[in-house]
Amino acid sequence: MKTLTNIRQKLVSVEEAVVVIHEWQRNSQKVVFTNGCFDILHEGHVTYLAQSADEGDKLIIGLNTDASVKRQGKGDDRPVNAELSRALILAALGFVDLIVLFDDDTPLELIKALKPDILVKGADYDPNETDETSRKYIVGSKEIKANGGTVKAIPLVQGFSTTAILNKIKK
Repeated sequence: MKTLTNIRQKLVSVEEAVVVIHEWQRNSQKVVFTNGCFDILHEGHVTYLAQSADEGDKLIIGLNTDASVKRQGKGDDRPVNAELSRALILAALGFVDLIVLFDDDTPLELIKALKPDILVKGADYDPNETDETSRKYIVGSKEIKANGGTVKAIPLVQGFSTTAILNKIKK
């Protein structure tokens, strides 16, 4: 049970994350933040998260709560997996350092609280987009840049999506 305990210890509150991140940054470690639903973990997710982790020393994932996922309009059957199940699976990845659940529609308040050094999203977003109403705008990018941080986009692995997996199962 030691391994499972270590995995579960990666799931923390915002307040706990702030303390841990501050300590990492005090020790000159670069903290990377990304977020998402990660409903059915697949190759595209793992590749994206591994590449995100390579951008710094520590990887934090902001994970949408079930209620937050439902508000995104992904369908009545989403999320397939409950938030704590999704969090545990993500925490089992060795390159993931912390998981923080957030219930808002966007991770903006979480990003403001955590103050990571690097903000990462998939390449369907644009780090240079400044129009906050654009679908390519990365929420929190303005705040990260104002704090001297970096915003990056990671290429997505084509052919992998939770929606495509669910559609395949339904057929």
